[in-house]
Amino acid sequence: MTPGTFLDPAALAIVLGGTAAAAVLRTPLRDLARAVAALATLWRRRFDAEPLLLQVAAQARIAQKLGVVALDRSIVADPDLAAAMAAIVDGDPPADIAAALELRRQERIARHRAAADCWAGIADAAPAMGMIGTLVGLVAMFARMTDAKAIGAAMAVALLATLYGALVANLVALPIATRLRNAARAEAEGRARLAAPVLALALREAPARARMPAASIAA
Repeated sequence: MTPGTFLDPAALAIVLGGTAAAAVLRTPLRDLARAVAALATLWRRRFDAEPLLLQVAAQARIAQKLGVVALDRSIVADPDLAAAMAAIVDGDPPADIAAALELRRQERIARHRAAADCWAGIADAAPAMGMIGTLVGLVAMFARMTDAKAIGAAMAVALLATLYGALVANLVALPIATRLRNAARAEAEGRARLAAPVLALALREAPARARMPAASIAA
């Protein structure tokens, strides 16, 4: 038995084409694009909040020594944390800063969930497409009972379509969805840890800014 024994273009086209069509029909194109782009993140390291927590602590020390305006010259690579630091420098209310940081976290969760749900949907659709391929093969087989060669080809489609559907679901789509969900959960939990130190910095600097003369704040 050779590997070519398990290759049938018709069955493959039914399963892959049908699964792709189901994904396009059930998923908004924006979420579908995110699901494809998320493949690039599968082999990245899990999100680690520790470097960002250390950066917040460093920003707090800078603000304590040089004033909150000095934070405007600091480089923060993470966009969520950078936006929060910019809001602190601008003197936004601490409650607004915390709410904006949480909103960004929730938006990230929603994007990650949409990508993972897309792959989970593919895992659900692939076996169904395999079953459709099996039914197509059986219909073709019964329609050509007098042709032995046609019966064999139709039976191959019927059996291999089910195999392809199971493989796509359990060895491709479902593992991808699981890994994306695990990575999203780790990032959501890590980013939640940023809220307390950022809010503490904002609360500490708010009274200080309130005591500063207007000319100093403008400078």
